[in-house]
Amino acid sequence: MRRSLIGTALTALVLAVPAGAELPKAGVLVPGRSLGGVRIGESARDVRAALGSFHGVCTDCARTAWYFTYKPFDKHGLAVELERGRVSGVYTLWRPRGWHAARGLRLGATPLEVHRRVGTTRTLTCVGYDALVRDSARARTVYYVYGSRLWGFGLFRKGTDPCR
Repeated sequence: MRRSLIGTALTALVLAVPAGAELPKAGVLVPGRSLGGVRIGESARDVRAALGSFHGVCTDCARTAWYFTYKPFDKHGLAVELERGRVSGVYTLWRPRGWHAARGLRLGATPLEVHRRVGTTRTLTCVGYDALVRDSARARTVYYVYGSRLWGFGLFRKGTDPCR
């Protein structure tokens, strides 16, 4: 009896997560459009279909935030913020290996390289790091710089404060 319950639970678990639904090994930032395949305005259901159902949840954040990491309690991965069941922001956690932006921009690049590959950005000084910001018609793309190196990417609704 115990084996059949475990087998049923495992089957239900496998069926709950669509095939291929996981955090990308080398996620891509498409400025103004998507990060790691997640788009601003997408439904929570779409996020789970793309990244899977296994994620941490921030319990003391101002907005609902899901943390998708490569293994439990790892700090590298992707955060997805939701407002009213829709993606309002998405950003890398720490500096996940292999993640990059269009035009060959890779995490670890210098700010000068960011400017060469991205074009004009506005620098916002946050506590302990800088945010190089570029706005498009609907979104704000953010290049996070820490210790004179590109540390992470973010994509938010236009006008969102990247230093929060």
